[in-house]
Amino acid sequence: MSLLTQKEVGGYLSVVDKVPAVQRKKILQLLELDRVERCRESYLFFVQQMWPVFISGKHHKIMADAFERVARGELKRLIINMPPRHTKSEFASYLLPAWFLGKFPEKKIIQTAHTAELAVGFGRKVRNLVQSDPYKKVFSTELSSDSKAAGRWNTKQGGDYFAIGVGGAVTGKGADILIIDDPHSEQEAKQNNPAVYDDVYEWYTSGPRQRLQPGGAIIIVMTRWAKRDLTGQILKNSSKDGTDDWEVIEFPAILPSGTPLWPGFWKKEELEAVRAEIPVTKWEAQYQQNPTSEEGAIVKREHWRLWEDEDPPECEYLIQSWDTAFEKSNRADYSACTTWGVFQHLNEKGIYQPNIILLDAVKDRLEFPELKKKAFELWKEWNPDTLIIEKRAAGAPLVYELRRMGIPLSEYTPYKGQDKIARVNSIADLFASGVVWRPDKRWAEEVVEEMASFPNGDHDDLVDSTSQALMRFRQGGFITIQSDEQEEPSYFKRRVEYY
Repeated sequence: MSLLTQKEVGGYLSVVDKVPAVQRKKILQLLELDRVERCRESYLFFVQQMWPVFISGKHHKIMADAFERVARGELKRLIINMPPRHTKSEFASYLLPAWFLGKFPEKKIIQTAHTAELAVGFGRKVRNLVQSDPYKKVFSTELSSDSKAAGRWNTKQGGDYFAIGVGGAVTGKGADILIIDDPHSEQEAKQNNPAVYDDVYEWYTSGPRQRLQPGGAIIIVMTRWAKRDLTGQILKNSSKDGTDDWEVIEFPAILPSGTPLWPGFWKKEELEAVRAEIPVTKWEAQYQQNPTSEEGAIVKREHWRLWEDEDPPECEYLIQSWDTAFEKSNRADYSACTTWGVFQHLNEKGIYQPNIILLDAVKDRLEFPELKKKAFELWKEWNPDTLIIEKRAAGAPLVYELRRMGIPLSEYTPYKGQDKIARVNSIADLFASGVVWRPDKRWAEEVVEEMASFPNGDHDDLVDSTSQALMRFRQGGFITIQSDEQEEPSYFKRRVEYY
């Protein structure tokens, strides 16, 4: 039957209690037929019917649409990267297999998770749902009489469900759909050993990937852990050989607009609390689906030196550097400001040598009036000896406005041919020489991570602000290293209070 329109459903519901019993029975039968057909055709509607307390979000609709395209044979390779506690497993490893076997009881499913125990647990939930009364009112799929094991069972129509953990053998099994749910564990990630990711990829290529039936589909739903995780390696290698064409859907916990991915369940304040409690690398990978890697990094994390004292050193000269966005409506753009100081520090020979320390970092999306106000507040707070603003985007009017307010500053215009990478390369040896410091602060970690992910990261606003400041330090002769030509030293004495 064809589905009723929402208007038709609403019309029937509005009169069902007002008509005679015989007509009421016919209306209820029609509405039930419509409900059943809607469950069969719409995955999201099926979820809502089988899981009455389900809180729907926009990302669920996107996932449901992709799963329906898989079921129709239109999509063969799907990767969904999403944060923890956003119904990843319930959606992909519990309800999806049940819906798919309801539509195609003769098909075969291989379901995997990072442990066999977890995978079998999914199998038990799927089996129990298929045997439940609400499910039987929608689908005619039945289990065969010998389907006793939670992780291995068959349908009377010839279908098959097989659950295994990562590393498990799949010999003799085939799959019309291979579902891989979070193949990496927290314990593996803590090892910080690339080999654990390589082992998972090797298992995938030598095992489950080879069990796919002709025309079969692969669905990978996972939280990102590292550039070398299963998502990363599959995409890297598929682009090399040009075989599998993957559709990738990424769901960051906090969207570029600043709003939560799933506001009906996760409030922004709760996500920000999580963000404040975990390392930047973990937040960016697991919650924002943006793992950073030092492969190809110009400035590596270990090149920074950690200032462990609560108070920073007394600095002789301060530079504040702004990299401004084009406009707030461009949701990918931030304005960023970093403040740096030069101080004297004993080197390995016991000689005082100029070093640099990061004193403050701010990054935000700001309309021009907010940007102007923030720039004035930071200048007043730090009273830098030099204020540098890149004269592009909102920087040009900001230069004009701050000068009109009597604030001395320097414009910075990159000369032609000097791209972002060239600028970072020009200051990279300062980091490698061990003269750049940062405090043990959350905002400082964000600068370190953005530098470590450059030039492959999603954002480089703090990178631009940093390179701009350190280039000025170097060009002004405030700091030199052995690779620099020897020049007459410059001394700048001042006393300031810091964070």
